[in-house]
Amino acid sequence: MAEKLTPFDASEYLDSDEAISEYLTAALEADDPDLLLAALGDIAKARGMSQIAKETGLGRESLYKALAPGAKPRFDTILKVMHALGVRLEASPVQHA
Repeated sequence: MAEKLTPFDASEYLDSDEAISEYLTAALEADDPDLLLAALGDIAKARGMSQIAKETGLGRESLYKALAPGAKPRFDTILKVMHALGVRLEASPVQHA
């Protein structure tokens, strides 16, 4: 008897500010733009994509497109999304080996 697996959806686990912060920090540390966009998309989904679209002034479909892997959103779009999500970028020194 085969077991039925459901796809993993990170947005289901992003239920606190701390979880969101840790998830986004891990995505930023990976230095992968597609991973960052996917993480922002997961967080937006957890918070409500329609609400985030409204707060950023973007259409919901435009927001989905901007956060899709391979997209090249403008930096101001990323800042608007992050502001609507209630998170911010912070700089820290890189530890050299």
